[in-house]
Amino acid sequence: MDNELLKMLYRKYKREIYLYLYSMCRNADTAEELMQETFLKALLSLSENHTNMRAWLYMVARNLYFNHRKTELRTEPRDEITLEEDIKNSDILGSVIRTEQHQLLFKALQTLSDNKRDILLLQYFNRLSQKEISEILKITPANVRVLALRAKREIKQYMEEHGYDIP
Repeated sequence: MDNELLKMLYRKYKREIYLYLYSMCRNADTAEELMQETFLKALLSLSENHTNMRAWLYMVARNLYFNHRKTELRTEPRDEITLEEDIKNSDILGSVIRTEQHQLLFKALQTLSDNKRDILLLQYFNRLSQKEISEILKITPANVRVLALRAKREIKQYMEEHGYDIP
């Protein structure tokens, strides 16, 4: 891969790849490490004529996160960390989640399956199209649409059950 192209990709996508990884692992150091590894893989294996480099970077980042999580689960058993402890220990997340409504939405997102949560994060926070999401998750765009609708319905139900009225 051309060095200039890699620099451009890094400048353009490093923040959103980092935020995507952080939203999954909720650890700044791990997210930074996985983001760097994502771009290292781009340097080593991404061809310049790849049609959608952004989607490819997200797919690599996602796969690296799941590989990291599998390794982490095998090597060291973690104690259950409550959402409140996660928020308290995280400056970035603590600054983003300030209101009760946002905290409830965050909790609702955590109850979703991995695919549904990924779809909503990629769609709303990373502004990826359903086609790009389907490439990353290796499912059809129609499946992305269906899972997004189900995820939104589950979030709405969760929030209503916890006292927040949604019009």
